[in-house]
Amino acid sequence: MRIVLRLLVPVLLVLLWWTTSAGSTSPFYPPLREVLAAFQESWLFTRLGSDLVPSVTRLLAGLLIATVVGIAVGAALGRSRLLMQALNPAVQFGRSLPGTALIPISVVLFGIGDGSKILVIAFVCLFPVLLNTVDAVRGVDPHLEDVARSYRLTPAQRLAFVLLPAAAPQIFAGIRTALGIAFIMMVVTELYAATNGVGFVTLSARNSFDVPQMWAGTVLLGLLGVALSALFLVLQRRVLSWHIGMTERN
Repeated sequence: MRIVLRLLVPVLLVLLWWTTSAGSTSPFYPPLREVLAAFQESWLFTRLGSDLVPSVTRLLAGLLIATVVGIAVGAALGRSRLLMQALNPAVQFGRSLPGTALIPISVVLFGIGDGSKILVIAFVCLFPVLLNTVDAVRGVDPHLEDVARSYRLTPAQRLAFVLLPAAAPQIFAGIRTALGIAFIMMVVTELYAATNGVGFVTLSARNSFDVPQMWAGTVLLGLLGVALSALFLVLQRRVLSWHIGMTERN
């Protein structure tokens, strides 16, 4: 029953799209069957390895860098108020920079290759992870640390086995936010001085007035976003199974 409810609205939207576009004569709103034909021709075979895989690879690489750096720096800032006060102006400045404004700078400094795109994605995604980690580490129950000290755990052991596991639910919330930002930046970086990627193909289709291909790229982006979100939720449930179990019991 739950699966039926989840699929009900998407199926109705597809039926609505098919019905309203079936007799369309507008060059900008082609019938859904033409969009699906373009989708099958390009994204199921031809451009899968040349454009879809590079896009996903850049997204995951940038998100991974942001996650590792964000957790490491965030844990340090959360443990040291003095360090947080010293670096807070720089953190606030960095998080205020629009990601789109960094793309021309990254192209000038690093070229149009994958490296510049990954760096932009990583930089923009860094701050949700970092700030959530800071708040999570600060919010850990002090009694947990007292117990850890009573067992004579070293600071590194307390961080690895007490603080970070206790802070993990909020850290994952930051990573999930960063995933959404990474997806947006993946597309935006491919619209500017790119040679491949889903965003690049979609923009090229628009510029060449290949409207079905443009719609097909948009559909692919929607499906890719749903798939990435679902995979992340599966990972989160596996890593935080203890926390989810406690929440459901309460």
